[in-house]
Amino acid sequence: MSEATPAAPTAAAPAPAPAPGPVTPRHQIRAAHTATTVTVYQAYAPHLGVPAARDGRFPPAWKRERMTWIKPSFLWMMYRCGWAAKADQETVLAVEISREGFDRALAQACLSHYVPGVHADREAWKASLAGSPARVQWDPERDLHLNALPHRSLQLGLSGPASRAYADEWTVSIRDVTPLAREIHGLVRAGDLEAARALLPAETPYPAGPLPHLGA
Repeated sequence: MSEATPAAPTAAAPAPAPAPGPVTPRHQIRAAHTATTVTVYQAYAPHLGVPAARDGRFPPAWKRERMTWIKPSFLWMMYRCGWAAKADQETVLAVEISREGFDRALAQACLSHYVPGVHADREAWKASLAGSPARVQWDPERDLHLNALPHRSLQLGLSGPASRAYADEWTVSIRDVTPLAREIHGLVRAGDLEAARALLPAETPYPAGPLPHLGA
């Protein structure tokens, strides 16, 4: 009696694809923040950055009449300063400021360029820009290799009264995070992205609410 032909093995069902993670909105403020403060980053030459971190406030040599740009994204700051290697940006500061001041600046800010749909027309944008002490740019967020990501990072420019208030009223603390920047950069260059990522400041969506005048 001939043996029965064995049944062909049943192919295993393919594993279900992992559910896609949440998509980061294109225009969203992400920052390290507490109930009362938000942390932003700037990079300066050592003659300004070192005394600012030492004293916890910006020195008299810090020009309060100039526009100053603050960045809530650590990695965007690394992109801007080249991991603290660019000239006059060798000292990276984490500046903790009051949320009250930050929110006031956002409420008074204008986009740095004309955007149809946000502004009624180009003349309306120019009038808003001329009367605003703060302006906003949305630039591509960066990954650990400083490559551009699809979503954007807030850059907030402060001038006139907003710049002076930032330096002398809103600032709660200033820390020199240059050693952290260099440690993370070293891990990235060594290919240890997991360890580098673990050292990044925890930046979560900032509860600013809708900001239609800023396209967000």
